[in-house]
Amino acid sequence: MSTIPAHRLSRDEIKALEKFKKAGYRIVGRHSAVKVCHWTKTALRGGKFCYKRWYGIRSHRCVQMTPTLQYCNMMCIFCWRFHSINRVSPYSGDWDEPKAILDGCIAAQRELLSGFKGNPKVTAQRFNEAMDPKHVAISLDGEPTLYPYISDLIKEAKLRGMTTFLVTNGTMPEVLKELETLPTNLYISLYGPDEETHKQVTRPLITDSWQRTIKSLELMSSLDCRKVVRLTLVKNYTMKGAEKYASLIKLAMPEFVECKAYMHVGESQRRLPREAMPSMEEVSNFAEGLNRSLGYVLVTEDSDSRVVLLARPDVELSKIASF
Repeated sequence: MSTIPAHRLSRDEIKALEKFKKAGYRIVGRHSAVKVCHWTKTALRGGKFCYKRWYGIRSHRCVQMTPTLQYCNMMCIFCWRFHSINRVSPYSGDWDEPKAILDGCIAAQRELLSGFKGNPKVTAQRFNEAMDPKHVAISLDGEPTLYPYISDLIKEAKLRGMTTFLVTNGTMPEVLKELETLPTNLYISLYGPDEETHKQVTRPLITDSWQRTIKSLELMSSLDCRKVVRLTLVKNYTMKGAEKYASLIKLAMPEFVECKAYMHVGESQRRLPREAMPSMEEVSNFAEGLNRSLGYVLVTEDSDSRVVLLARPDVELSKIASF
């Protein structure tokens, strides 16, 4: 594998990493991290799975990770992650290899969950399953398509019999086009129905982020994997222009659309008021309005995560998961 420059940490970034560690992150290698999701812990204790169950994912066997910690080309106002001052600085060392990243993330996840062993609410079977994760959500922080070996990381997970969700902001269409191994689910997040809104909420660190997102949407329909467009709904910001959203989604023709509420958690609380988080009813109403222009099928919703799922009419839902 060729050597590509990677990140060397500044003093400010070291302080940022300490913040991440206090928040429950485990740093893996030079530029990756893993964090146990709330739903992983809930599922371990015998509770419900998160809304990813719609796609057959069992939360206690899911690894939430990133190969690009603090490396992103946007500074979204609704992002619950901490933003360092040099969030889009080019890396200046060697990138870690995919196998090392995945090995490290799984090992860190096992360590983070080890304390659940013996918990009276956690069965031996469920604990043992959690020690053998079967899914990788590449979504924790940063923009994962900035990692130059993202295709190889997906391939490494696939070789281990693991499913993968790749969540991207859509600003790297050239990377999506060159993916040799596709994820189980490819997510493109839409942060507004038009360029003005997009720039207002994402505060992009590149000049052509909107144009790049459009290119990714146009490319999406040609990719042979399960495709999802996710709308991040921020009250008084992105909950408008349903017809424009529908036109954008039709460029991609994904199997699914998720209308998901912004959640007033983490660092986003410093940037947005609690009132920016829409209610489940508001999300449902917006999804219904969107669908009048889109013509998909309203499948289901999850009130805990405030998300509504729409499916393309030709999708055979029985082949995906149980709704």
